[in-house]
Amino acid sequence: MAAGQAQGPSSEQAWLEAAQTFIQESLCPTGKGPNVQFTQSVIDCVKTVWLSQGKNQGFTLPLSYSFVSVQNLRTYQHLPCCSHLSWSSIAYQTWAPEARPNGVPLPRERLLLVGTLTDLSEEQGCRNGSLYVRDNTGSLGCELIDLDLSWLGHLFLFPSWSYLPPARWNSSKEGHLELWEAPVPVFPLTISPGPLTPMPVLYPQIASCLKKKYCKKQNLAGKLIRLSALVKSKKKAYFILSLGELSPTVSQAISHVSIIVQIPAQLVWHRALWPGKAYVLTQLRVSRIPGYHYCVWMTSSSSHLMLLEPGRVQELELEGPFLEADSKPHPTSSNFQDKKGPKGLMRDSRLLNYMGTVTGVLNEPAGLYELDGQLGLCLAYQQFRALRRVMRPGVRLELQDVHLLQSVGGGTTRPVLASCLRGAILLRGFSCQKPGRQSSHQAHGASLYEQLVWEWQLGLPLYLWAVKALEELACKLCPHLLRHKQFLQHSSPGNPSLGLQLLAPTLDALAPSSRSIRNAHTEILEEPHHFGRCRAWASFDPKVLLPLPEAAHLSTCQLNNRLAWSWLCLLPSAFHPAKALVGVLVASSHKGCLQLRDQSGSLSCLLLAKHSQPLTDPQLVGCLIRTEKFQLVVERDVRSNFPSWKELGMTGFIQKQQSRVYVQFFLEDALILPVPRSFHHSSSSPQTESTGVEGPHIGQSRLFLLSHKEALMKRNFCASSGATSALPKPTLSFHVSGCWLGGTQRKEGTGWGPPEPLTDESKDQKVLLIFLGSSVRWFEFLHPGQVYRFVAPGPATPKLFEVEGSSCTSRRPLELAGCVSCLTVQDEWTLELESSPDVLGIPKALPESSLTNLLSANLTDSLVSFSAAILSRIMCESLQPLCMQSLVMTGPSGAKRCVKLTVSIETVDSEFPPRLDIYIEDPHLPPPLGLLPGARVYFYQLEKRVSSFSLPFLSVAPLPHIYLAELRQSSWGPFQATASCHVVSVVSLQLRWVCAHCTSVCPQGKCLRQGPTCFTQTSISQASIRLLVEDGTAEAMVTCTDYHVAAALGLCANEWSSLLEFVRKPGRVVLQFMEPGAQLESSAKTEDPLTLYLHTLCTSPSVLRPIVLSFELERKPSNITPLEPPRLQRFQCGEPLLTRVNPRLRLACLSIQESEYPISLGTFASSC
Repeated sequence: MAAGQAQGPSSEQAWLEAAQTFIQESLCPTGKGPNVQFTQSVIDCVKTVWLSQGKNQGFTLPLSYSFVSVQNLRTYQHLPCCSHLSWSSIAYQTWAPEARPNGVPLPRERLLLVGTLTDLSEEQGCRNGSLYVRDNTGSLGCELIDLDLSWLGHLFLFPSWSYLPPARWNSSKEGHLELWEAPVPVFPLTISPGPLTPMPVLYPQIASCLKKKYCKKQNLAGKLIRLSALVKSKKKAYFILSLGELSPTVSQAISHVSIIVQIPAQLVWHRALWPGKAYVLTQLRVSRIPGYHYCVWMTSSSSHLMLLEPGRVQELELEGPFLEADSKPHPTSSNFQDKKGPKGLMRDSRLLNYMGTVTGVLNEPAGLYELDGQLGLCLAYQQFRALRRVMRPGVRLELQDVHLLQSVGGGTTRPVLASCLRGAILLRGFSCQKPGRQSSHQAHGASLYEQLVWEWQLGLPLYLWAVKALEELACKLCPHLLRHKQFLQHSSPGNPSLGLQLLAPTLDALAPSSRSIRNAHTEILEEPHHFGRCRAWASFDPKVLLPLPEAAHLSTCQLNNRLAWSWLCLLPSAFHPAKALVGVLVASSHKGCLQLRDQSGSLSCLLLAKHSQPLTDPQLVGCLIRTEKFQLVVERDVRSNFPSWKELGMTGFIQKQQSRVYVQFFLEDALILPVPRSFHHSSSSPQTESTGVEGPHIGQSRLFLLSHKEALMKRNFCASSGATSALPKPTLSFHVSGCWLGGTQRKEGTGWGPPEPLTDESKDQKVLLIFLGSSVRWFEFLHPGQVYRFVAPGPATPKLFEVEGSSCTSRRPLELAGCVSCLTVQDEWTLELESSPDVLGIPKALPESSLTNLLSANLTDSLVSFSAAILSRIMCESLQPLCMQSLVMTGPSGAKRCVKLTVSIETVDSEFPPRLDIYIEDPHLPPPLGLLPGARVYFYQLEKRVSSFSLPFLSVAPLPHIYLAELRQSSWGPFQATASCHVVSVVSLQLRWVCAHCTSVCPQGKCLRQGPTCFTQTSISQASIRLLVEDGTAEAMVTCTDYHVAAALGLCANEWSSLLEFVRKPGRVVLQFMEPGAQLESSAKTEDPLTLYLHTLCTSPSVLRPIVLSFELERKPSNITPLEPPRLQRFQCGEPLLTRVNPRLRLACLSIQESEYPISLGTFASSC
């Protein structure tokens, strides 16, 4: 003890001398001599913290500790470590076990760290929101839990910290510091006194209503209700915060105002802000964000951030011209659903705040972690590189406005939390674990994964699948065949990534086709925050769309095609309370349709005039419309890969969901209010949207009689002489043909002067008008048989409406339209509807083809027009396998999928309105609005193609009850009907189990396919039976399939299921009743019990009975099953009678019902 006391002074002296040397070299201001007072202040600060632990064993100085500089940490500290000056050994020993059992605690080093806390990067010489600890030897990046802005620029002792050397993935080769506790200032901090008088401030309710042209800077006060991520780009960095007011009755912000912070010196505020605290931001100005309709504020270089103290602020009152009239605060939403991220980020999510602890690192470069042992966390949709160096098990996070996804697929079964740019990831606690050793695939690939999100715009399910696929490929190829760095490198034009090249074929098919730049402002500011429409999928249930027993017999392809399209119609009464629709009618040049628009956005709409006539008056554009009678239509497009009906309840097989939402109503049900032109306020240019028909004070016009109109679709046009050498892209456009009525007219007062004489009276006035660009907006108003006035504003231009040859388009459209020249409608031209003079003899009725022409095999006139009611709409494969089957509306591209409409033609020529199929494919996809089952539509000039089948495509609805002989009385008879008949005999029966994927036979449930193994081993049952029926007037061969076979055999559901289970073992049973007895076409023997049972059943009275048959004419190709010729047949009725018999009809069963007068079934009576 005495020896220890004797050695104490010499040890302390040595420690002090070493400390003084370090302070002079590493901390004292450079360029000045030794500063004793500065040195003593640092030592005093260290002593104060050392003595505060209370267990210093009598030492006034931490002799076991030594000072360390930034340079020494970088150079010599190659392993992670921590140092806790204010902790005793017992405190550390208590803390270290928190890293176990799965981790190793950070080893403790006895080091003293002193430096200046700053946000100025020494190497880059700029501020980007990062924090650094700096001394004379250099600087190190650091993370701090709770930053006080007054600390910046001051010298501190850091009592508790950890240092992590650079990870393998860190290209900067820089380690970083984690500051566990608040730093201790070496010199007292000076606190600036507050203002002597209360500071005038605006609160969010008033601040959100200021006009966008308001120029005076103001102070804003409120509670921080939202904080976005810190967004960094090559041009600038910024973040957005929202201040709001809390209602005294509900815990939800009534109004809020968004503030953009992008001054470099203010980016560090992001680390000091805490959601839920109240702040004052000074010297803000009103700003305007393109595409965002609400008032947004922005900081200036003189702005400051401070905590709100109610006694030091006073609300500023503004009124009159500074406020927007009838302004509404920002819409807010809480706990709402979210569907789709930037280009499909999230399909079905809910926004929430979450506090949790990282418990696992799933894939660090890809930004995938585990939270609380049960949730996934995806940070890939944020710029998380700075946070990535901190992330390891044990880190505590606060997640603001994060998306919760219950089921995302992509190989992930657990719920996933994913944060977009709107949400903030806030650090709330460091980990005591030592970072784990990184494998090669965990050290590389960060840039490639960022590319998948930011350039390929992958949604979360597809991104998770891509990450998993790259991991599996890397395990198979690396490191023996390829280096991980080579396989997972960033892909560039001259240096493509090998991993991305392997995934490219799949990603090209599944990723969004148009990869627009991610709009960070919209992603953060959009209110309510949604990446899609949640109600579109609230009622989507594959089991409801495809109920049993129908779904049980569908193959994989058939099943997914049936689910590919569905629709939902919502009436105002579906909303609580019932909604009224209000908006300004605009004409969109981007989509070629009409839209209702307000400040929150736009909604496509389908309007019909009286008696379901189309709109013809462009003056409706710009009017304010209100209606309480409307239908909100949601069309749902689904891409799925369900193996069979058994997996319909598993949402992971849904690969992609899209919806098209629009509203449809009659004009007579709406209140239409014309709005004076001076009241319109639109930020869009005339080249994009039209909110009304401008009325120029000067200009010229010309009347045009429209005789023909082509479809709206993307077409190729020749580039103009001054265009660039780049290949032209298909442009949304359409063209009409017609003729000019008279010459050009000039404006005279409020009317138009007389037409100018034509320079050449003999010249043909027929012309082809091309609409592209902004002029596409007139598509909905142009219809054949109407007279329109084209108005060109501005000074009179000679020969403005004169046509200069045909160089603007190819010769083919001109020849088809019967024109010799064309004219492109200019963007600034407007359109007016004129009264059609009776002397012109303009036909008012729409042209319609005769029923004979529609259904004949004559292709002389292959373009037909008709009115029809849509009965059904489905998605199907392209027309290649359906070659020449019906009326086809085709495009040149040969799309892989097309839309099939089954329609009932409205005609007075037939008692039974026939049915036809219409196929729509690219470039006519997506189809026009309103093509829904139940709608009555006029189809204009569709291309007719004659079927190669022996029977015409006809049907009737509702089904009439007929005699079979009536089918021969007309050349096209009813396509569907009902007849009471008797089953004479069973001709054939086939029961089998097939692979749901390839439809190969599956004995005992095993696919017999030769070649690659099917991805699914699911088998489905299929059945078919052919019956000979007669009703006393004619005979017919009826084919029944799948669950209709059970009805034909008179079996209940339990008996049918049991029968199919017996068939599962052989896989296939076929019976042919060509002669008395059965011939078995399977491996089973004739005396097999199953064969004997089926033979007995098919010849029993339970099958050969009276039935009510609903049927359609069978579509059998004549070259496969030729029709029977008329034949002579002998009947025995007393004396033999030989008579001529017509060939049997061929029918397909739609349903079988029992007759009202059934025969006794005897022993075969059903017991179900």
